[in-house]
This record gives sequence, structure tokens and C-alpha cells, in this order.
Amino acid sequence: MTDLTGLGKRLKAASHTLALSGAGQRNAALTAAARLLRERRAEVIAANGEDVRAAREAGVREAMIDRLRLDEGRIESMASAVEDIVRLEDPVGVMDGGRTLENGVRMYQTRVPFGVVGMICEARPNVTVDAAALCLKSANACMLRGSKEALRSNRALCAVLHAALKESGLPEDCVGLVEDTSREGAKAMMTLEGYLDLLIPRGGAGLIRAVVREATVPVIETGAGVCHTYVDAKADVEMSVRILENAKTSRPSVCNACETVLVHKDIAPVFLPKAKAALDKHNVEWRGCGRTREILPGVLPAAEEDYATEYNDYILNARVVDSLEEAAAHIARFSTGHSECIVTESYPAAMRFTALVDAAAVYVNASTRFTDGGVFGLGAEIGISTQKLHVRGPMGLRELTAQKYLLFGEGQIRE
Repeated sequence: MTDLTGLGKRLKAASHTLALSGAGQRNAALTAAARLLRERRAEVIAANGEDVRAAREAGVREAMIDRLRLDEGRIESMASAVEDIVRLEDPVGVMDGGRTLENGVRMYQTRVPFGVVGMICEARPNVTVDAAALCLKSANACMLRGSKEALRSNRALCAVLHAALKESGLPEDCVGLVEDTSREGAKAMMTLEGYLDLLIPRGGAGLIRAVVREATVPVIETGAGVCHTYVDAKADVEMSVRILENAKTSRPSVCNACETVLVHKDIAPVFLPKAKAALDKHNVEWRGCGRTREILPGVLPAAEEDYATEYNDYILNARVVDSLEEAAAHIARFSTGHSECIVTESYPAAMRFTALVDAAAVYVNASTRFTDGGVFGLGAEIGISTQKLHVRGPMGLRELTAQKYLLFGEGQIRE
């Protein structure tokens, strides 16, 4: 069994230093990280190129390789995201409220870091930088464990982060990389009690289920996205096609991409042919119910398990429904609670949908692709929580802090 105790001890010690650091020092580390990402982009891209070649030789799907790939544009986006985080308000020490108790004790609620936050993620090396930057800004140490496909990329990125920490006078152990990418390594991290204060899995449904099932440290369930777009009877057809095309094809490998379109029977004969023509340009494979296949001959039949699948690929399920309520019932059965959308010109239908559908983000007449920490004004996010405790939706800086009560007395004792 992999032993991560040594790494856990170093990260825990670093977390104490971070908790006492000032916002200026943490921002200096992040500013240095953004600069060094740009200065050392060639070595990061070279390491990533080795990962991409190995993944392609191993037969990894191109949609997943898209998640893995880094280029100058993506590194610039990573650096810019770090700079965006620098400009955000420091959450540590923010007072949520206060009052004086009947006994005269003054009570305040303040935000404090968790301590050591762990991240288990799949083949998305940009998550390494996002997670580390958010943790550092919120004064948390960060333990990172990526997939074997991204190991070289993560090593190069962590080297940049360590250089930035050293330059700013903070311990390099504020960010730790778990290089054991085996199942045993993941299990060791999931059970690192006493050192890991919070664990966040970010990846496919299988990874998330495994972490939730096996972890003995606190877990935030994130990421899995079986997202739906419901085209209502009173939807604008052209708008519906445009929203669906974006939600499915702009980047199908991400968790906020649409996996199933639900279409009201009254609009299906008009909408479905136009939607298929638009998505055919992207070579999207359709799988449909019986009524969908009557309108679109040649479409593959959709099995029950298809509706529960997060494809991360150019594959789309389609189902014709009799009512908004039937669409909501389908979503309740198959949704992962991530992002759901209704396209409609009916205000009552929109409000009915938002009341019936239980998800972290519910959209009216907009693509599900907007569920993102940066778009929501949070800077980069460490994940999108699909559970209800302690947070839901994109997890930014505030969501990486806990609450502490501070109480000030003048000698009061309890009788």
C-alpha cells in the first residue's frame, strides 16, 4: 500500500504557515506563478506533448486527448485565470456576521481555511493550476493527484508552482503532487485521515463514485455531468437549435456539455430535423427514442443506459416527451444534478421548470456550457459541486473556507 504520510505531514505543516500568511504574500506567489507559466511554457508544452503522444499510442479517445492537450493558448488562459484570482477578494478573515449575546459576550463569524485540500482528477492538467491557485489564495495547502496520462504535464506544472512559492517565501510544500497514479495511490489518499481535511474528486462518474464510496476523509462530490436541454412546445426553434449546438459541440468532453435533448411532441417534427442538420456538421451521433426515430429515420435506438451516460464525446440522446412534467421526470431519473436547461418563450413554463428541476444550475434560454467558475465571476473553480452540503455549484474561493466562531468576553462564566 502506498504511504502518503510523509507528504501529508509536510503539507499539514505548510498549511499552518499559509494560515498565518498575509494576502499580499499569497498574491505575490500567484503573480509569480502566472509569470513563470508564461516564461516556462516551452518546457510545460514539451512535457505535455509526451503525455499526448503516449495517450494516443494507448488508444485514448480524441475527445479525452482534447482534455489532456496544452498549447500556448491554453497556458495563457491558465496564467490569466491565476491573475484573475489575484484580483479577487481574499476570503480569509472575512466576517459573516456578529452580535452580542445576552451574557455580554461578543460573537463573530469569520472565514478560515480548511487546512489541506486534496484533488483527485483525470486527464486535465489545467486543473492542477486551477486547484493550486484557488487553494493558495484561500490559504489552503493542496495535495494533487492526476491521472497517469497527465503525469509528465503535472510534474512540469508543479515545478513552476514550487518555483513561484520559493520566490515569494512560502514553503514549496504548500503544493504537493502524488506521483503514484495507481489505484493503491488513490486509495491511500482517500484514507489519509489526520492530514487531508477535504477531498475533491474531479473527473468522470466512475472516479467520483469510487471516491464517495471508499473515502474516509470528508469529500465534496463534483463534476459528473449528465446534462439535459428541454425544448418546450413554445420554444423558438432557431434559438433552440443554436443553444443545443453550442451545448453539445462547443466542447463535448467537459461536464457541462449536453448529453440528452428532450423535445415536446408539438415542436419535435420541426425542431428535430433542423437540429440534426446543424449537429451533422460536427459529425454528432444521434441515439433516439421510437418517436425520435420516426421523425429522423436512421437514428440509432437509445437504450435506458444511454440516458444515464456521460459521453464526453460527439454523441447525443434524443427523446420526445408529451409534457414539461414528463421532461422533468426524465431529468429527475437520469440527471447528475449538474446543469439543466429549458428553451421556451412561455414564462409560466420557465418558472415551472425551474421549480421542478433539482440541479446546481438551471438555465432558461441559455446553454448549459456557462456553468463555470470563471463565467460566474468566481475566477477558476476547483470543481462544480453536485451535492448540497456544504456547497453547491462552482466552488470558488469562499467555498474553500470554513466558518469559525470568535467570542470575546470580559470574564463571563456559565452558571
